[in-house]
Amino acid sequence: MGIVDAAIRDLADEGFERPMIFTVEPLLLSTKRAILPHLHDAAGMLSDFPPHAPDSAIEDALDRCIQAGARSIVAFGGGSVLDAAKAVSHFHYLRQGRYLPLVALPTTLSGSEFSHYFGITETSGPRPFKRSYAERATVPKIVLMDPGLLLNTPRALLLSSAIKGLDHAIEGMRQVDVDHPHAVMAAAGANKFFSVLERWPADLETEEAIQKGTVDLSDLLQLQLAAWQCYFYPASVIYGLSHRIGHILGGTFGFPHSATSCITLAPVIRACEARYGNKLQVFNSPGESNPGPALAARIENLVSYLGLPSHLRSFEIGLSALPEIADLLRANYKAEVADLGEDADRKLDALLRSLW
Repeated sequence: MGIVDAAIRDLADEGFERPMIFTVEPLLLSTKRAILPHLHDAAGMLSDFPPHAPDSAIEDALDRCIQAGARSIVAFGGGSVLDAAKAVSHFHYLRQGRYLPLVALPTTLSGSEFSHYFGITETSGPRPFKRSYAERATVPKIVLMDPGLLLNTPRALLLSSAIKGLDHAIEGMRQVDVDHPHAVMAAAGANKFFSVLERWPADLETEEAIQKGTVDLSDLLQLQLAAWQCYFYPASVIYGLSHRIGHILGGTFGFPHSATSCITLAPVIRACEARYGNKLQVFNSPGESNPGPALAARIENLVSYLGLPSHLRSFEIGLSALPEIADLLRANYKAEVADLGEDADRKLDALLRSLW
């Protein structure tokens, strides 16, 4: 804890030259106070990153990095900032012949900073569409895990991003078995998430909760470690139907990225129970005879307890949008839709109706 200042001062010694800071407007004051003064030869700061990393914003950020002579990126923020940083590093390689190495200071709990995946929302078509990329060279070289980074993250964003972290843990089981390293690490991470979040105080923002003693910095550190354990290795980055519905809800319909798993994860676990079988036992108490439904119920109860959105109707979207969501899923994510098993088309329509 309290490692940020010293770690940033040491970045030049670690080979991070002329860094460009990527952040967002709400974090500008913290960036100017806690990061910029400690950086050596900073190339500048970019903060105009809309949610879901639209392609126009990526192109603009890439141009500005090239013009400023940036040779690395310090990404301070949540998943959209990390996606933007990875995307710019990737396209910098395509245009300039070298990746921009990344340092991540994550302020949310989805775990994007540990993965080689990133999403870019394409805006040139008739509807926006968030497309996934996988490039191992864009994984941040350094990730700073300090509870202080979470203190000012809005409550709903922080807690919903933890559900996104659980989503990574659970859907990572699609292609591995219970003895795979992902299963072992993800189960440990999920247990940390549940043990802290199931006693999280109602209504209070994080800093106020710490001041009142209802949670402490060690709890925040446990959440950061949980995010890492749930998403710690490329083998963990296996997206399933919950994530893919979330990508469409976010990229095409503008839903907050972290909130989508609050809506989709438990229903998808139930709908795809046969696909996972007993592999979800790793997230339950020993001897649980119905691991999928038991896990779904625990997640559903947690989302309700934390006061997070649990249905599409919590946002401005009507039933009339469901056929378009279904069509996009069938056209772009056939393997994930197939997790529903026999009669997948009908089951997909029923699943989407249940989310609304």
